[in-house]
Amino acid sequence: MSADIPDPVALSSVKELHAWPTPYQAPPAGDDLFVDAMRQITAWHRERNPFYARLAADCDLESVRTVADCARIPFVPATFFKRHELLSIPREQIHLHVTSSGTTGQKSQMFYDAWSVDCTFGILDRIFGQFGWVSSTPASYLLFTYESDPTDHLGTAYTDYYMTRYAPADEIFAALRKTSADGSGHEFDAFGTIEALDRFLRRGLPVRIFGFPSFLWFTMERRRSLDLPPLRLPEGSLVVTGGGWKGYADQEVSKAEVIRRTEEELGIPSSRFSDFYGTVEHGVPYLDCPRHQLHIPIYTRALVRDPRNLALRGWGERGILQFLAPYNTSSPAHCLLTGDWASVHPAEECGCGLKTPYLVLHGRAGRTRNRSCAIAASELLRGRT
Repeated sequence: MSADIPDPVALSSVKELHAWPTPYQAPPAGDDLFVDAMRQITAWHRERNPFYARLAADCDLESVRTVADCARIPFVPATFFKRHELLSIPREQIHLHVTSSGTTGQKSQMFYDAWSVDCTFGILDRIFGQFGWVSSTPASYLLFTYESDPTDHLGTAYTDYYMTRYAPADEIFAALRKTSADGSGHEFDAFGTIEALDRFLRRGLPVRIFGFPSFLWFTMERRRSLDLPPLRLPEGSLVVTGGGWKGYADQEVSKAEVIRRTEEELGIPSSRFSDFYGTVEHGVPYLDCPRHQLHIPIYTRALVRDPRNLALRGWGERGILQFLAPYNTSSPAHCLLTGDWASVHPAEECGCGLKTPYLVLHGRAGRTRNRSCAIAASELLRGRT
């Protein structure tokens, strides 16, 4: 990491945890290190954020000795960040400001100092390295996301563009094209996307496809409706989808079917297809293993709560997903209750060889008016597929 942690003494365990190089193999006494990091980051926010100071006033950190004890640390619901800005640092220390939604809907406004940015993208760097997806071979990039300037900070687009660093970019084509000079509008360019795939195939370089699975699916459907023959993209091509099908659930296709069709239509094997889960409030990335499960990096923990009483649920039981993540020094999102319905499973049930538990997502935990990036993007598809 290039950025210094704000206080290397008060946050010594936070620093040590995030210096660990292997995302799915914990360090010795990993749980003890994680718990100490959680105590430190909670104290950090309680001392610096007035809202969290009130919320966690009665939390006895000395009694937090195990990962199970960390469940007692007060959490902040993700929806709270859609209505309030929560900062634990002076504004002049903000390094990155990202938003969670597209052109419509409520936005989470998340602020990251340089240390926190390095942490979240450092985890992504290590995961790509773990899976062997960092390459010196140039690649053509097809991004099913918003055409963006480097200064744009829409969460999903920012991450998709960031991932183009893992192989030198010969060309980057974004499927959601700008329709206004100020970048306030976008339109899905289906035919431009089809032409880009043909152009990339002729070029002969590996093709890396990142972004919303809905746009990947609708592109393949459009190719089929035009009676275009299947493609065989060059060896080394890669697909990483993310953002889900929110707002387009009535036409959602299972991940397994998208993977199958991608291999059939584009010639990219399932072993080179991964789905990405993340939230702008949480920041930590979760990517499919070779068996298409979302293993939890050692830098975070996942809990599942009963929506009726917030009691913890066990292995395989469904509930509201909560994350514990002791890294973000800029905002008290270290204990975050999401709006997602999920279950957590032991590593052994996957069998891929990774040593950490994994998440299974089961949709949103209830009806809401909030819209995510995927919802805004799905609106661009209506009438164009």
